Amino acid sequence: MTTYPEIRPARDQEIPAVGQLISHSFFDLDANAYLVPPLEDRLKVMADFFTLLTEHAQKYGRVDVIDLPDGSGLAATGVWFDYTQDSPEQGDYEERLRTLAGDYLERFVALDELFEKHHPHDAHWHLAFLAVHPDHQDRGLGGKLMALVHQELEVDGVPAYLEATNSNNVRLYHRTGYANMDPFEMLLPDGTAFYRMWRVV
Repeated sequence: MTTYPEIRPARDQEIPAVGQLISHSFFDLDANAYLVPPLEDRLKVMADFFTLLTEHAQKYGRVDVIDLPDGSGLAATGVWFDYTQDSPEQGDYEERLRTLAGDYLERFVALDELFEKHHPHDAHWHLAFLAVHPDHQDRGLGGKLMALVHQELEVDGVPAYLEATNSNNVRLYHRTGYANMDPFEMLLPDGTAFYRMWRVV
């Protein structure tokens, strides 16, 4: 049985590696296929996008990681935003998004508008990304990352929010205390669905 190192906070210089891990883990998701249809562009563009968002989470939330057993890289990550307090917007977000998205900018704008329209207003922590390297999935790493934060949120009585990407993930999050919100589905222009879920403590 493989033994993984303990969960730790990501270092600032590791944020691009976190973005690459998320992109690699999410490569085949319908949402990523909508955002960047060509396979040859998807990994790079999505890695840059996830890095951009994770940089902000590193300052106004938390980024946890689990290292590979041999220490050669990252096996898993959980990226959270703290919505229990106000945080400034990323000043260079639109400019950097325009640069990284290129021909796909309209699709990323549609994603941002969808998420902003449906984001809850009550104070909470937002699990933006939970990603495990494809070679290390189904070993409980994502559950460990969630459990660590959930335990801390329970102490403070703070709920959590996330957008699940498919029915399998919905079942996973049900097992960790999340319930369907109303409305539950939110749809990208091509009909690709995200599922809004809330965890009450």
